[in-house]
Amino acid sequence: MGGRDRRNQQLQYEGYLRRQETNEAIQQLSQNGTSIRQIVRQTGYSRKLVRDVLRGQRLDVFRTRPSSLDAWLPWMNDRWEAGARNASALWREMRNEGFVGQRGIVSQWAQRRRLAEKANQSGLARTPSARVLARLMTSARDGLARSEAILVAVIEDHVPDLVAARQAISEFQSMIRSKSAAKLSDWLDSARGGLVSSFVNGVERDLAAVRNAMVSQWSNGQTEGQITRLKLIKRQMYGRAKLDLLEARLVGAN
Repeated sequence: MGGRDRRNQQLQYEGYLRRQETNEAIQQLSQNGTSIRQIVRQTGYSRKLVRDVLRGQRLDVFRTRPSSLDAWLPWMNDRWEAGARNASALWREMRNEGFVGQRGIVSQWAQRRRLAEKANQSGLARTPSARVLARLMTSARDGLARSEAILVAVIEDHVPDLVAARQAISEFQSMIRSKSAAKLSDWLDSARGGLVSSFVNGVERDLAAVRNAMVSQWSNGQTEGQITRLKLIKRQMYGRAKLDLLEARLVGAN
């Protein structure tokens, strides 16, 4: 039973972290001036949940028995912030004030509070890597999970330069797909001072080739693909890729 109890506590704690991150993200969006309607649209959460968070009705997100600790949570939070960190002493105080619950319930609550504080102190360890952030910022919003959409929304509010860089890359890709270079000069002027300035410099150094690549119907994609295929077959033969055998493999594959 001890192992099962620890597993249940771990699941409760992990759920607490998820709810806590959701609350903080919603509160941050609201502090930045985002309306409730926009928060609902950006995060995918219901209007009721967003309102509950902004009204302070999800301050303590630990799963506790409604009949035991709910009415005492504000008082317990105040005592905890005042330095009363001993669960047994806290329980005795509550008993003197009329609390009828068992000592173990208060001990579990105190343990979760310590875990939460430890998690807040090591919050940077949960920061996504640069590769993950790049994927999230360049992915379509419809393809993101709710937690990912919340993270992207917070990044957009805090790092507007990153939003401008994503927009610049999207516009450049659009020019390539549409085979049009009419807006290339305007794009270079607008993107030059942003986070993609090094990419802009590279485009300008070979501007003629980039422009031709955008508008031309010809592409070396087939050539590069055949070279890649040839290298793959050669590697599969482990050094036995003499010209006659390699030719037989290629012809046979065709």
